[in-house]
Amino acid sequence: MSQIKFTETHEWLRIEDDGTGVIGITDYAQKMLGDLVFVGLPEVGQELAQGGEGATIESVKAAGEIHMPVAGTVIETNASLADDPAQVNSDPLGAGWFLKIRIADPAQADALMDQAAYDQFVASLDA
Repeated sequence: MSQIKFTETHEWLRIEDDGTGVIGITDYAQKMLGDLVFVGLPEVGQELAQGGEGATIESVKAAGEIHMPVAGTVIETNASLADDPAQVNSDPLGAGWFLKIRIADPAQADALMDQAAYDQFVASLDA
């Protein structure tokens, strides 16, 4: 069964049974950004560092980057986001994923928040 973890910068990492990771942004993040109009994705085969830039995004409100929750090598990107970046807004934890990686060090995920901790973190931001 896959496991999902969260960062304080509102990225999520779903760790699949085969040890690969899928990365996207949370519902909270997409609401704060507003409608996404552009997503820039890395090349397959690119090695990305934990905390480094994993993707770039532009919305009606801001431009920014998606930070890597863990280090890894890109094995797939969500090419459909080029034509329809709004998938991130409509389904941020599903069809709106950004990239899949081969996780370099699975222990890095241990420092990330689980769902309950992330929910509490978001609640503290809105307080």
